[in-house]
Amino acid sequence: MTRTASIARKTGETDIKLTLNLDGDGSGTRSSGIGFLDHMLDLLAKHAMIDLDVKAIGDLHVDDHHTAEDIGIALGQAVHEALGNRAGIRRYGHFTLPMDECLVTAAVDLGGRYAFEYQAPIAAAKIGTFDSELVEHFWQSFAANSHSNLHVVLHHGRNAHHIAEGVFKATARAIRMAAESDPRSDAIPSTKGVL
Repeated sequence: MTRTASIARKTGETDIKLTLNLDGDGSGTRSSGIGFLDHMLDLLAKHAMIDLDVKAIGDLHVDDHHTAEDIGIALGQAVHEALGNRAGIRRYGHFTLPMDECLVTAAVDLGGRYAFEYQAPIAAAKIGTFDSELVEHFWQSFAANSHSNLHVVLHHGRNAHHIAEGVFKATARAIRMAAESDPRSDAIPSTKGVL
């Protein structure tokens, strides 16, 4: 069974087409119109080992907010759809990732309920032309729409680019672990019998 999904999301602010394969190798193309976000999506695909194609047209003449938010929404919806009833997955994943002077931990529960805790402040307002606060907002949008618990903690770090990269890589690795097939069980990973 392939674990794939395609999402088309069109609003008055953005037009997004996103496809993913949870059992990929990081292939695909990312074209959001935002260079830094494309870089982060490349890291996400590679470290989560998902094939990911993103084509977004957004109101970048306003700012990057709507495009980053709506890609996070579409990615979350795609992961939710691709997981199906979540039978046979590990469900939980976590990763602590060093990125130069930064250390970031991400933990995820793909158990079907939303919660989001983010403790990874970036002191600089901008990373190039990208608003730093959109890193948090992207992952909040993802967590809500993938019906996941996501916790992200920056233990230490200073460089804004490194912090953002650490957040994306650590979260990608946590998602990879949680979405992987559990070789010991093909059941739904809950005592309730449903997620």
